[in-house]
Amino acid sequence: MRMDYTALLPEVVLLAAAVITLLAGSYLPRRRQILTRWFTLGALLTSASAALIPLGQPATEIFTRTYAIDTPTTVIRLLVPLSTAVVILIGRSEFSGTPRESETYALLLLATLGTVVVAGTTDLLVLMAGYLLASIPLYALIGLSRTARAAEATLKTYLMGALFGVLLLAGITLLTALGSSSSYPDLTRGLEHAPPAAIAAGFVAVIIGLLFKAGGVPGHFWIPDAAESSSPAIAAFLTTIPKLGALIALARLVPVAPSSIDLPLLIAVLAALSMTVGNLAALAQTNIRRLLGWSTVSQVGYLLMPVAVITTTPTASGALLTYLVLYALTNLTVFGTVACLPRRKNLTDWAGVARSHPWLTGTLIVGSLSLLGTPPTAVFAGKLLVFTATWSGGLAWLVIIAAANTVLSLVYYLRLLISPFQTPATIPDTPAAAQTPKSPSVMPVILGIAVIVAGPIALGIGLL
Repeated sequence: MRMDYTALLPEVVLLAAAVITLLAGSYLPRRRQILTRWFTLGALLTSASAALIPLGQPATEIFTRTYAIDTPTTVIRLLVPLSTAVVILIGRSEFSGTPRESETYALLLLATLGTVVVAGTTDLLVLMAGYLLASIPLYALIGLSRTARAAEATLKTYLMGALFGVLLLAGITLLTALGSSSSYPDLTRGLEHAPPAAIAAGFVAVIIGLLFKAGGVPGHFWIPDAAESSSPAIAAFLTTIPKLGALIALARLVPVAPSSIDLPLLIAVLAALSMTVGNLAALAQTNIRRLLGWSTVSQVGYLLMPVAVITTTPTASGALLTYLVLYALTNLTVFGTVACLPRRKNLTDWAGVARSHPWLTGTLIVGSLSLLGTPPTAVFAGKLLVFTATWSGGLAWLVIIAAANTVLSLVYYLRLLISPFQTPATIPDTPAAAQTPKSPSVMPVILGIAVIVAGPIALGIGLL
C-alpha cells in the first residue's frame, strides 16, 4: 500500500486554489476581484507544471490502488488545467466586474479538479466522488447568466445529472457487490464467476452515467440547451472540459469487464449513435452556439471509437489521447471566436463579419474546418489516428459510419463557414459597441494558428 501524498500535488493545488479564491473573493472589494483571476490562472499553471514531475517514471497506482499515475493521467493533468486557463482568458471581459466573479473562478477550479479525478481514478467509489465534484459546479456555472433560458437549462442539466448520477451509483453498487471490491484490479478478478447478466447491467449503468459527463447518447440532451443559454466562455468550458475526464474514465473501465460480456460492442454502438444523432440534429440549428453544442455531441461519437477497441488495438490509447488534445484545442478556438461577438447569436447575425472582422472570420473558418476533419488541421490528424486504430481493431463498420457522418457534418459546417461572407439583409440597428468584439480577438487567433500547426505535428508524432 503506497500513500504518496506528493504524487497528488496537481490535485492539491487545484483544491487549495478553489478554497482560497472563494475566501478571498468574500473579502476583496469589487474593484479588486481581478486579483482572484490572476491567482486562479497562476494556480492552473502551477497545477499543470506539477503534472510534469512524474514524467519518465514508470506508471504506478497509489492509495491502495485507487488512483493511477500514468500517461493518461499526466495528459489530463496538463490538458484540463491549461484548457480552463484558456476559458478564463476567453471570458475575461464577461467575468470581470460581475457580482460573482470570484465564485465563477472557484467553480471552474472545482469542476477542473473533479474532471482530473474522474480521469485518474481506478476505483468506482472515487469515480463517483469525482463525478459529483465535476458535475455540481456546472449547474451553478450555467445559471450565472441569470436569464430565464439559463434557469431552464440549469434545471434540465440538474435533473439529468441527478438521474444519471443515480444510475451511475446503482451500477457502482451492483459491480462492487458482485466483485467484492470497488478497485478495478480486484474487480477484474472478482467478476470472473459472477452472473453475466448482472455484470452487464452494472457496466451498462456506469457507462450511461459517464456519458452524461461526456455529452454522448443517451446523456446528451443537456448539452445544446446549456451551450445556448450560458455565457460563451462557460459554454466553451462545459462542452470541452468534462468530456476529457469522462472519456479517459470509460477507457479505463472497458478492460475491467470480463470476456463474458461484449462491452466494446456497446461502446461502438453508442459511438455510432452519438455521431449520427449529433450531426442530424445540428443540420436544423440556426443558433450558432446550439449548433456547436450538437457538434460536440457528434464529436463524442468519434472519441468513443478508440475506447471501443482499447482492449484489442495497442494504438487505441494513444489515438484517444491525441484526439482529446486536438479536439480541446479546436473547440476552444471556435467558442473563443464566438465569444468575441456574443450578440451575434444566430448564423444570419454573422452576415458581413468577414468584411468587418477578417481575423475572426479566418479563425472561425480554421476551427470549423478542423472540427470537420479537413487536412492539415488538428482534428484531421486525430480522426486519421482514431479511424486507423478502429479499423485495426476489427470495427470496419464503425469506421464506415464515422466517414459517412463526417460527410454529413459538411452540410452544417458549410453553413457556419458561409455565414460571415453573406450580405446582411438589413443594416443592423444596433449600437457600435455591439458590432465590435466584446472580448479581444488575440486569444482565438493564436488558438487558430495552433490548430493549423498541431495537425502536422500530431501526424508526425503518431506515425513515428
